[in-house]
Amino acid sequence: MRKRRKWIYYGVFLALLLLFGLYQFFAYVLKDQWSERSAAEAAAISGAGLTEIDKAEKSVWDENSIYWVITGKSKTGSDMMVWVRFTVDGKPAKGENAVHAQELSQGVSEDKMRQIIASSIPGAKIERLLPGAYNGEYAWQLFYKEGDRYYYRFYRFSDGEQIGDGYSLPNR
Repeated sequence: MRKRRKWIYYGVFLALLLLFGLYQFFAYVLKDQWSERSAAEAAAISGAGLTEIDKAEKSVWDENSIYWVITGKSKTGSDMMVWVRFTVDGKPAKGENAVHAQELSQGVSEDKMRQIIASSIPGAKIERLLPGAYNGEYAWQLFYKEGDRYYYRFYRFSDGEQIGDGYSLPNR
């Protein structure tokens, strides 16, 4: 009986050690992403005056369009979206265009954008809709499936108009 109890203790210890190792690996892998998000939130608070942060999403289209988009409330209580531009090496960009803030009422909300998409592309299954930037404009980035193909389209944040023709992804 004593040997059996000893093996149970060894098994529990090894299971806890394995869980601790998996947690450490997970934290190591996501450390850079977490630090980028924290830097973006700090830039949104200092550069745009956000007082409350609701959501932070990363949008990457090309090396010139790496943005963290922070959604939250301003000092006046209005809903805001803040685009924080990042460099390729994961640091917030410097300069006058590094942080752009806009009240949500001056643009198209996510719910309104979903309505526009449903009316313009009937039957499309939205896989992902997130704010970002495209060709120097602040935009909604749509990734959707229509039939058996996947597509990307961009819509201007200010008025919901489509930018460009979009992109069709090749079938496998």
